Amino acid sequence: MAPFEKERRKPEAMIVAFDFDGTLSGDEMTTFLAERCGVVEQMDSITERAMAGEIEYAQSLRERCGLLEGLDDSEAVEAFQEVHLRPGAADVIEALNDAGVTTAILTGGFERGVAAALETAAVSVDRIVANRLPVEDGQLTGEVEGPLIEGTKDDALAALVSEYGVDMDETVAVGDGANDLPMLEVAGLAVGFEPKSAVEPACDVVVESMPELQALLEDDGVL
Repeated sequence: MAPFEKERRKPEAMIVAFDFDGTLSGDEMTTFLAERCGVVEQMDSITERAMAGEIEYAQSLRERCGLLEGLDDSEAVEAFQEVHLRPGAADVIEALNDAGVTTAILTGGFERGVAAALETAAVSVDRIVANRLPVEDGQLTGEVEGPLIEGTKDDALAALVSEYGVDMDETVAVGDGANDLPMLEVAGLAVGFEPKSAVEPACDVVVESMPELQALLEDDGVL
C-alpha cells in the first residue's frame, strides 16, 4: 500500500479517478526536480516536443527523468515537499471519502510527490497509481519505473473497476491533458479540469475550480 492510501475497505458504488499534475495540483513536480539539477530549459524543451507530437509520452518521460540522473535523493525529497494540492482539492476528496466513494489518483507523475502533497493537506485516497524514480547510492539513477509509462489510464481505471466490483459507467474521471484522454473516453462521466483544447471534446463537462467540481459532483448525485 502506497503512502496516504487509505486502508482497504469494502467495494463502493462509485469510483472517482483524478489526474494529479494540472488537475489536483497546479504544480509540475518534474519542474521542481529540474530546478535542483539546473536543467529546466532542457526539461521544457522535451515537454514542448511532446506537446507538439514530435515524441511519444513514454519517450518524453524517460528523457526528462534521464536529466535527473545523479540528483541527491535528499534534494528530490525537498523538491517533492514543494508539491501542493490546489485550493479546494482536499475538500473535494474529503467529501467523496465521507460519502463512501472510492477515490483514486492516476498519474504519470511520481508517488512520492503525490504522497507529499496529500500529507501536507492531511487527506488520503483509496488508491495511487503512479510512477517511481529509482534511487541508488543516495542518488536518482535517471531511470523511471511504474505502470503509467507505457501503460495508459484507461487500463488503470479498468483495473480499479474490476478490483472494486463496479461498472465502468459508475466511474468519474477528472483530468486536463492528453495522457488523460484514455480514461476520459471510457469513464461514465468525463470531467475536464481546465482541459487542453485537444482534450475538451472528450469531456462531458468542463470545470475551472475545485469548488465548481464539488458542486458538479453534488448536482450529479455523486455526493
